[in-house]
Amino acid sequence: MGIPRHRAYIGPAFLSYGFRPFFFLGSLYAALSILLWLPVYAGELDAHSVFAPVDWHIHEMLFGYLPAIVTGFLLTAIPNWTGRLPVQGLPLLALVVLWLAGRAAVFFSTDIGWEAAAVIDGSFLLAVAAAAAREIVAGRNWRNLKVLLPLGVLAGANGAFHIEAHLQGTSAISLRLGMAAAIMLISLIGGRIIPSFTRNWLVRENPGRLPAPFERFDIASLVISGMALAAWTFAPDHRASGTLMTVAAVCQAWRLSRWAGERTLRDPLVLVLHLAYTFVPVGLALVSASIFFPDAVPAAAGLHALGTGAVGSMTLAVMIRATLGHTGQKLKAGKGALFIFVAVLLAGSFRILAAFLPYDVVIDMAGTAWVAAFAGFTLIYGTALMTPKAR
Repeated sequence: MGIPRHRAYIGPAFLSYGFRPFFFLGSLYAALSILLWLPVYAGELDAHSVFAPVDWHIHEMLFGYLPAIVTGFLLTAIPNWTGRLPVQGLPLLALVVLWLAGRAAVFFSTDIGWEAAAVIDGSFLLAVAAAAAREIVAGRNWRNLKVLLPLGVLAGANGAFHIEAHLQGTSAISLRLGMAAAIMLISLIGGRIIPSFTRNWLVRENPGRLPAPFERFDIASLVISGMALAAWTFAPDHRASGTLMTVAAVCQAWRLSRWAGERTLRDPLVLVLHLAYTFVPVGLALVSASIFFPDAVPAAAGLHALGTGAVGSMTLAVMIRATLGHTGQKLKAGKGALFIFVAVLLAGSFRILAAFLPYDVVIDMAGTAWVAAFAGFTLIYGTALMTPKAR
């Protein structure tokens, strides 16, 4: 007798699956935090955080927004991987409350102290990692244990961020470590879902060349990217790091080219995954260029290509697809989804441009596009996230 996939759940639909609260609250927070950040950046608003304004912005994107979306994805994907029941109801609510407490603790850390803020904030990712490990191990889904490594690195980078900011007044190493973990998560998960979704669509709608299967080249690309990101984390200006970043960028670009993205032009829902992943090799290449040609290529260009570009656009692309699929809607990009895709891709592009043209108007354009994308997701898909699955 098989394991039942769903228990008789009595409670709000919002807490029936992990993607519902975390996609909604994560996207809402992504929009609101940038609305707060722009006046803070302009010196018009004082933050209550012990972090410097730039560090607060970085922290809340890497260790506030991103963990919420990763949690929503994992709590939704793991039941599919393992055949076990989803985390829902009160256990899910506890995780949501813990994440919200972390956001409040970081924002009001001048009032509660940096140590308390670090403990409250850091406990969320540790709880998520423990929950994910428990489900994967209980389901004997050993091959997906590898997703816990970048998740654990992200949790460690978050703790290091608090300590480094307190002791050094900056968070440079932990910032790069957190970004490295984020890009490895995207490389692992994106490398699994992009070829899969592309293959499914092509077989049905556009027969012909299909994405290459996962093979040794993909493993080599992941290993090289991990080495390059680790070198950049601890030796960001060394030419060896730049060389590794160049090799990683070439490998990631070649990997992406093998997924037949150019054959998906008729389906924006699939195409946007390829466009979002493009920011990974672009970001790695810009980081490399900033090491070899620091006077011509600012370090912020690569950092924002990876952050605003890869993390922002990839998470939104996955959120929209998962929301449509798991709320019983057609896997088709409507006008709202197209608006969101264009906005987030523009946000990434403008933010890279702002590194070369550091004018307020360019930064404001990037921020406006980002807010439009994430506020748009909240408004367009919020009702579906809060109501029972359509039949």
